[in-house]
Amino acid sequence: MKATQANFASVARRSAGDIALWFFCGPDEGGAATALASAISLLPDAGERVELSGAELKADPARLLDEARSTSLFGGARHIVARVAGEEAAKAVETFVEMADLGEAKGACPVFVIATSATDKSRTAKLLIDRRDALVAMFYPPNPEDVHNAVASMAGAAGLRCGSQIAERIARAADMDLRLAQSEIDKLALYLDASPLAVRQVEDADLDAILAVREDADFDPLVDAVLSGNLARVPAEIGRMREVGINPLGVVLALERRAAQMAGLVARRQPGMDLATLMNQQRVFGNRKALEAMLPRWPAPKLDRLVARLADLHRALLANSQAAETILAQSLAGIARFAVQKKG
Repeated sequence: MKATQANFASVARRSAGDIALWFFCGPDEGGAATALASAISLLPDAGERVELSGAELKADPARLLDEARSTSLFGGARHIVARVAGEEAAKAVETFVEMADLGEAKGACPVFVIATSATDKSRTAKLLIDRRDALVAMFYPPNPEDVHNAVASMAGAAGLRCGSQIAERIARAADMDLRLAQSEIDKLALYLDASPLAVRQVEDADLDAILAVREDADFDPLVDAVLSGNLARVPAEIGRMREVGINPLGVVLALERRAAQMAGLVARRQPGMDLATLMNQQRVFGNRKALEAMLPRWPAPKLDRLVARLADLHRALLANSQAAETILAQSLAGIARFAVQKKG
């Protein structure tokens, strides 16, 4: 079955018990991640989380089904989250559904695949879209007004009362990414000792005190330096990141969005097509110059490795928040060096 961005929540609630495999695609990685969290929350018992990369599934397509049928180390429930680039999971998904049709997937745990560089017209999506035991959902970046409203709702749920200007500041500081906005709201609620039973008014001064991502902290120079392999500029950009207090998770999210954008362009580039034609055809304007410098350094195989590496980095930051800046700085330097390598 298929869900749109608008009706995902209602479709997921209605059908969660019947869905064995969820496929989230589209250019909005933040929206897909939010949908993932929402879908997992609908499970009676999510249990242990097993992470798989696209490279792992591409190398061993049978692994998805094998992992889904395996029992948890502790004998409890489990679920699988696979973060893939493009069609990396196509063969694994095909194997999964073929065996499911033969009755070989009974008792398998829920599987969630996030492929933000794929679309609902991709081969993987077509394998699932007509099945009652699968759900395909595509996510586009939300417009600013929707993000502001979502931030205001999230703040209200945390016991924070804020006006439209405050919600807009949080949204801008989070680079319109709801995951990062939720992180800032959680910190704000802790700072103000707020809860649904103890509602607190948010003032500008409160945001000045806690926002890890400042409005003037622009991710693009750092992202551009790293992904274009500008080794001379990367140290200065890392220093700026520390100086202005840029949230390390925000940097990784910005890198993931740029990698997804590049993957989408690489997938749409026809043999022999020059970059200028590709950019014009895809209507790329804002960061066109940076992308033109990056794309020659990131052919599809290297880009696949980059996506997997960023997913690993994302998990490492979540697991080691106190050492996040150090982990990120080391990883950014490594990615920049990888960008200038002729082979990947």
